[in-house]
Amino acid sequence: MKRYRLRQEMNAIPEPPGKVWFWELEAGVIDAGRCVQCGTCVAACPSNSIGVHHRSGLPELVKMCTGCSLCWDFCPRGGLRYEALWPPSTVPEDDEGVTAGEARADPADTYWRITGGPPAEGLGAVLERFAVRSASRVEGVQDGGAVTALLVGLLAAGAIDGALVSRPSDDPDEPWRGVPTVARTPAEVVAAAGSFYNQTMALSALDLSGCDLPPSPRLAVVGTPCEVQGIRAMQARRWSTGAHRVDAVVLTIALLCTKSFDYEALVRRELASKRRVDLDRVRKLDVIRGRMIVEYADGEQAVDEPVKAFHGAALKGCDECGDFLGRSADLSMGSVGSMDGWTSVLVRTERGRQAFEQARSTLDVRELDDPEALVRLDELDKRIAVRSLQRKFDPDAPLFIDYEEHLRHYEGSDRRPVEQHR
Repeated sequence: MKRYRLRQEMNAIPEPPGKVWFWELEAGVIDAGRCVQCGTCVAACPSNSIGVHHRSGLPELVKMCTGCSLCWDFCPRGGLRYEALWPPSTVPEDDEGVTAGEARADPADTYWRITGGPPAEGLGAVLERFAVRSASRVEGVQDGGAVTALLVGLLAAGAIDGALVSRPSDDPDEPWRGVPTVARTPAEVVAAAGSFYNQTMALSALDLSGCDLPPSPRLAVVGTPCEVQGIRAMQARRWSTGAHRVDAVVLTIALLCTKSFDYEALVRRELASKRRVDLDRVRKLDVIRGRMIVEYADGEQAVDEPVKAFHGAALKGCDECGDFLGRSADLSMGSVGSMDGWTSVLVRTERGRQAFEQARSTLDVRELDDPEALVRLDELDKRIAVRSLQRKFDPDAPLFIDYEEHLRHYEGSDRRPVEQHR
């Protein structure tokens, strides 16, 4: 199959070398059902030619494509080798003066330098690790509200001007759907607390033209590992990103993630249609200890099933990801490895350490309970990714996902796969 077959089929004119069009990404990722809805392609396009389809929520071409290839280059399911973004967990012998896990950039410079190094084994590059929770109780948060407290603390300290998070959709016909938003005040951060189980094309919201922010804004981004991968890849290359301010991102917080869900498939099909869940009555939708829990406002439990029963609603591209731990982020946060009501925090870079210290007064902090639980689930996630990639070349090969083994690795922790903001 020729690389530029789609363009050639349209006009029968051979393409100049070095051109990769959006149609190639569309054929290889979007139409193939492998899109993880991170929004990287939208943010990467220097001509603002890619938007988000109003119904499907998937990337679409909204004006002429220039064939620059960047949407393909930075796509976590396209040309991006995201493992190249992981800082080394050990320092090469000939690299004196460099700290493992260091961003290797001026603290005021938001660009990321890819340096290579030994593979990041175990937990990867980690400077410090803790179990944390909010020092004050906030309604609607998950796992002790650690991410909410951290962002509120950073805003109060003047370290950031806003945070890209997810909040509930304003559309009454889309209950329990998360949408991306830039929270600029502690109240807006608290209003966005809680978990959503759909991807939101979050990086498309880095177009800050409609936000009331300073001319040189400083943003924290809370997202899944694939979203952080896209940010890091774009920050590793100095170029014009069109309307999307990737340069404004000064802190990345990756949420530990094994799987994301399609909103229509999970909420509409699996819950509302198949299980007759009254979405207007739902107070809580949660995935914990390997089980999907749906609870009504009156305390009645509408759903309590193994999460494997909802595998058909998951994004298929997530099976290819082996970055459960969010290794290229400044901070990785999630419930695995900590007791109920607490959040595990892996501090990966100096920028992450500075942010954690600036917000530390808003947190209760203690030693991480079970770091090996993180390692075990990470290893299992990688095995699933390898099997999924094998299926790309042999579609008839079975995808052996041992869900019982998967659940054992959670060991009392939850599987909150998407856009959660604790």
